[in-house]
Amino acid sequence: MASDAPHIPVLLRPLLEAVAPVSGTWLDGTFGAGGYSRGLLAAGADRVIGVDRDPAVFEMAADWRADYGERLILVEGTFSELDDYAAEIAPEGLDGVVLDLGVSSMQLDQAERGFSFMKDGPLDMRMSQSGPSAADLVNTAEEGEIADILYHYGEERASRRIARAICEARRNAPFETTRQLVATIERCLPRPKPGQSHPATRSFQALRIAVNDEFGQLIAGLEAAERALKPGGKLAVVTFHSLEDRVVKRFLQARSGRAASGSRHSPAQEAAQAAFELTPRKGIGPDEQELAENPRARSAILRVARRTEAPAGRPDRAGLGLPAPVLDQTSGAHR
Repeated sequence: MASDAPHIPVLLRPLLEAVAPVSGTWLDGTFGAGGYSRGLLAAGADRVIGVDRDPAVFEMAADWRADYGERLILVEGTFSELDDYAAEIAPEGLDGVVLDLGVSSMQLDQAERGFSFMKDGPLDMRMSQSGPSAADLVNTAEEGEIADILYHYGEERASRRIARAICEARRNAPFETTRQLVATIERCLPRPKPGQSHPATRSFQALRIAVNDEFGQLIAGLEAAERALKPGGKLAVVTFHSLEDRVVKRFLQARSGRAASGSRHSPAQEAAQAAFELTPRKGIGPDEQELAENPRARSAILRVARRTEAPAGRPDRAGLGLPAPVLDQTSGAHR
């Protein structure tokens, strides 16, 4: 993507307003096209650490990154390990962390990445371009595992029907392209009415989340941000669907002392010292100007919190609304 036609970052204007004044060292954990990083630098950040696990984004930034000199430091890696990068580059602590969750429009636009059900290409979906792909998953996983992924990560009500169809189809030929998978899903679901989403929307979201361990990365990244931020540092997270927003909301509630009271199924935990202050208390959505400029923002929610002087801790993950497959994974180690 040319530097004179940058990807439009979602909710950048309200984000910069919510975290103002911007100064010191910030970490952009989802560097992408660099929109947030450039916005933070323009707003007054002394330097920004840009982190991304997709090596392609750094190639696209080659034409303009030198404009910022030593103020922009790029790191290929996952934001779940952002505290490790911060400890090496900014041992005094970070003044802010920004996370823009989900797949970028750049990745969707590239058919060869396999993220889009609207473009035919290899069934890949790997943000890091390494490790098992979506094709590997649908061709080798048990029917029950596929159904669970579609249900828990995509909220797909026809998950078992689709999983059964996938397993039947792969007996004849392995899945290699997005078009093959889309055709299989379409045969399982009724034709959408005008205004309804494409039948493959939920399944593609679910597979992308599973392939990239997005919820494992998310909760580890939120915990890492708590460890890396200095007192007064700000955390800003932009979410795009209800599943991930629920996790971010509950994490910030739990770590700000505002967690919901317990029930007989989930007893209340002893209140920990608040590590964050919600600023503001509620999420921020797009206004009319944002929607006119960037339709991708229609489902986006921005949540912002300020780090207190309390020591970093760790919430009870069982109370954060994480999908069942994530909770079933052993340990909470970073990936």
